[in-house]
Amino acid sequence: MTADSPKRGEIWLVRFDPSVGDEIKKERPAVVLSSTRLARLRLRIVVPLTGWAPDFANYPWHYKVEANAKTGLAKTSSADALQIKSLSVVRFVRKLGLLSESDLDEIAQAVELLIEG
Repeated sequence: MTADSPKRGEIWLVRFDPSVGDEIKKERPAVVLSSTRLARLRLRIVVPLTGWAPDFANYPWHYKVEANAKTGLAKTSSADALQIKSLSVVRFVRKLGLLSESDLDEIAQAVELLIEG
């Protein structure tokens, strides 16, 4: 993988360990949210994905992402905007798929909701 491989809107398998406390753990999919246009460092801002649970529909920082050939996901998942992180590209294992622009916009809005309060 090259330093600029993960691009905005792509879903990658990412190594999140080591983690502390309630931080998301283990190797799991994540959506690349940052643009590479202004990236000076080998870092990407990601929103981790976790398995979808019906209760997540009650929390506006969770966004449902369907499993299909385009996303490359094996199961319906939730983009958990509360777990947004900036990570080294060294943590990126392999590209799984791609999100639509509308899905990416919804996830960005969930992050914005958390920031603005």
